[in-house]
Amino acid sequence: MIYDKQVIYSQPPSKSNQYRIITLNGHGSLAKTNGMKEYEKNFYKQCSLRDRKIKGFFKIDVDVYFKSNQPDIDNSLKVIMDCLQQCKAIINDRQCVEIHARKLIDKINPRVEFVIEEVEL
Repeated sequence: MIYDKQVIYSQPPSKSNQYRIITLNGHGSLAKTNGMKEYEKNFYKQCSLRDRKIKGFFKIDVDVYFKSNQPDIDNSLKVIMDCLQQCKAIINDRQCVEIHARKLIDKINPRVEFVIEEVEL
C-alpha cells in the first residue's frame, strides 16, 4: 500500500544538536531541547498518518527542503523517522528497508515531503 504524500512545514532540526545532558537523581541523562520538542509537536499535528501504526516493512521517499545548504540530511532523516514512530504512523523505524532522500533548498518554505510505501521482503 502506498500512503498519501505528507508535507510537514518547518525545517527538521539536526538530531545531533537536539539533546542536552541533565542530572536526574544524581545521574547524568539526556533530555530533548525545547526546539526538538516543538518540532515533534508540529510534526504530530501535520502528519495525517498519525496513529496509522504501519507495522510491516516499508520504504520511504523523502525530500527535505532546508533554508540553506548547511544542515546534513542524515541527521534530519533520524529525526523524521523518530517523529514517525512517536506519532504512531509506524510501529518501529527498524521496519524501514529502503530510503530515498533528497536535500533541497527553499529559503522561504522549509519543509519535509515524504511518501511511505509498505513492501514485502
